[in-house]
Amino acid sequence: QVHLIESGGGLVQTGGSLRLSCVASGRSFSRTAMAWFRQAPGEEREFVGYITRSNGTYYSDSVKGRFTISRDNAKNTVHLQMNSLKPEDTAAYYCAVDLRGTGQDYEYWGQGTHVTVSS
Repeated sequence: QVHLIESGGGLVQTGGSLRLSCVASGRSFSRTAMAWFRQAPGEEREFVGYITRSNGTYYSDSVKGRFTISRDNAKNTVHLQMNSLKPEDTAAYYCAVDLRGTGQDYEYWGQGTHVTVSS
């Protein structure tokens, strides 16, 4: 049984930083593509960033230059470092696993961690 558990969310002021973590259990994801998404209240889920099997990274334009995805294989964990946070970054953040590495389908999702950025 695969589980993804996000943590690290919270309340931060504009310009602040947070680091989210996504810990996987049930199997190793050290060579698996993974992604972060977010969903603000009343909004559709939005792509945030992606880390490939070979640790290449891609980001949405809205977070590029501010957010960084990294992987800690020893802990089967993927991180999302968020800097220069803005109120519009307020959302629930979810990690997801892309077993086939296509960027199209995500087989496993976490329950999410909430980020609130105050102005």
